[in-house]
Amino acid sequence: KWYAASIKICSFFIYKFINFNCLFLFSFSKIDTNTSKPLKVYPLPHMYVVRDLVPDMNHFYEQYRSIQPWLQRKNEAGEKKGKAQYLQSVEDRSKLDGLYECILCACCSTSCPSYWWNAEKYLGPAVLMQAYRWIIDSRDESTHERLDKLKDPFSVYRCHTIMNCTRTCPKGLNPGRAIAEIKKLLSGMAKKPEPKLDTAALHK
Repeated sequence: KWYAASIKICSFFIYKFINFNCLFLFSFSKIDTNTSKPLKVYPLPHMYVVRDLVPDMNHFYEQYRSIQPWLQRKNEAGEKKGKAQYLQSVEDRSKLDGLYECILCACCSTSCPSYWWNAEKYLGPAVLMQAYRWIIDSRDESTHERLDKLKDPFSVYRCHTIMNCTRTCPKGLNPGRAIAEIKKLLSGMAKKPEPKLDTAALHK
């Protein structure tokens, strides 16, 4: 475990399960207890391996960067950035629960067959869940622009609801639900509600 932590390996593949390295000691219920057999540990599946258990995460992080994971406002020049907060109601804040907790370990994405087959174009469960986190944030004002970037046939729609992502997430998050919510927004079946508070009230 010291070796894994020192080279920043969050996740690995062991006996058909993808899991956090830090949770491995708590996951022995999933492991064969027959100690006469060798314990086989692999890096995350379907990724290029740099060395030992270290996968090449560059493409994964480039995809994350592509969704622009930061708060975007229409009138940034006229607002007191860094000097006042943007207001958010308790109800609006609760919509981020189950989204912001993701630490981008890539367990969900590397367990997804659609991502194995279309990794160059399909963003994958982890990145799409983070995309939804910013789309649904009541303080963000670039919802339409964010959705427009996802309207191609691959970015979102390569998801076939296999749900390996949700079953695999070591933190119990639900990327599958986030992807379904993005699809509803893209299709017009749902709309982002208006903020319950004036988000820029403290900037006036």
